[in-house]
This record gives sequence, structure tokens and C-alpha cells, in this order.
Amino acid sequence: MKIIVAIKQVPERDARIRIDAAAKWIDLTDVEFMMNESDAYALEEALLLKEAHGGEVIVVSAGPERVGKTIREALAKGADRAIHIESPDETALGSYDALGVARLLAAAIRDEQADLVLTGLQSDDLGLGQTGVILAELLALPHASLILKIEKTSEGLKVLRELEDGWFQNIELPTPAVLTIQSGNTRLRYATLMGIKKAKTKEVRRVTIADLASGPADPVVVLDHVSLPNKQRTTQLLGGSPAEAAAALVEKLRFEVRAI
Repeated sequence: MKIIVAIKQVPERDARIRIDAAAKWIDLTDVEFMMNESDAYALEEALLLKEAHGGEVIVVSAGPERVGKTIREALAKGADRAIHIESPDETALGSYDALGVARLLAAAIRDEQADLVLTGLQSDDLGLGQTGVILAELLALPHASLILKIEKTSEGLKVLRELEDGWFQNIELPTPAVLTIQSGNTRLRYATLMGIKKAKTKEVRRVTIADLASGPADPVVVLDHVSLPNKQRTTQLLGGSPAEAAAALVEKLRFEVRAI
């Protein structure tokens, strides 16, 4: 199987977020970056399929030069080669919505004629959850989302989807296909020392946004202002008898805080 995995580099979850001076985006000074969590699970699923059935795993990622670190991590874990869609600076991709990014990814991987394309369910920074689904439409391939498990069959794929309220769904679909992967169903591997050494010799094909963009209409998002959410603390005194106060507290926890 030839499997392509789209990965994104995002700020670390515990990174201290500050808004830049222009209030257009976050200040990236001293921010550490990591592979998007659900993309890491997509990579793991691809590597498991490769180990079981053979083939090739190709990772594709878009962003500035720093994205190379995340690409090398994927290669060290076992991916065979990579495609880096290079942006000229930190903000070049910020004006692309999910459709614009999906167009770049589709243009970069279309000639690969992959049997399977995997993406994470959503990114940890923007959380739109649309890029993988749009990519399937652009490639004219069947797709399924919220995938927890993938099995290769004689006729294609059998996948396990996570639904709401603890329900799951098993479906079958042909290949080639696009799947968006949910986090948490497998144990992520670490890159070995040998894998890190091998990653240095693996192919990374570099293309630019200008090479792939279909035209000036692709960047369609204009960020006018970015701000951190306001944090407010309030105190409420619940009157009445202890039983009445307890009942009121339960109501607030259930319907306002939604903690129970």
C-alpha cells in the first residue's frame, strides 16, 4: 500500500500564548512546536498498516522552515519519504482557509496516486476539522471521519468510527480513500536512535506555495483582530436550607457549568 499522511506542526499545548503587537496572530517568539496530536495517530495507523501489509508511507506538511523538524520526526518514526510545502514566512498560510490548504495538499499529492490518504480529525490550534474532508472531495475519493481503527480487506478497507454517546460504527469502503483519524485508540511509538539516523538520509521533496496555488483567489481569510478570552471570576451565594442550596448547586453544575 502507498499511504500518504498529512501532518501539521502546531504550538505545544502548554505553550504560553501571547498576542503579537499588531493583534493579528499569536507571538511566536520562544514558542515550541510539535506534531498535531490527531495527525500523530494518523501516522501511527499508517505505520501499522505498512508493517502488516508492506508498502510505503509518505508524509506531507505545509509551513515555514521550522516544519522540517516535525517532518524529520515522522521520518524517524518510520515514514519513508516526505513532501514539504514551503511557505515563505510564518504568516503565509494564515490567510488560507481549510479549502485553500486542502487545495495545496491535493496539488502536492495528486500525482502520487496513493491507495490511502490519512489526516488527523482536526488541528489542535484552529480545530476546524474540515481539511481532510475537503481533501477527499478535491481528490474525488470516498472518505470517512472519526476513524479509530483500520483493517485492510480483500475488497478495500473496514474501519471503526466513533459516534456520539459511546456508539461506534463499522463500515467498509473501497480504496483509494481518505480517512480522518481520531486520537487515542493506539499507543504512539517513539523514534528510535536508529530511526533518527536513517531520517537524515530519507528524501524530502520541497515545493513552494507558489508552485501549487491555483491562483490569487486561494487565500480568502483576513484576520482583523485576535485576542485572548477574558477570564472572569464570580461568586454566588446560594440561600435557603442546606437541602435547597445543594439542589440549586446541582442545577448550576449540570446546566450552567455542565460538569455533571
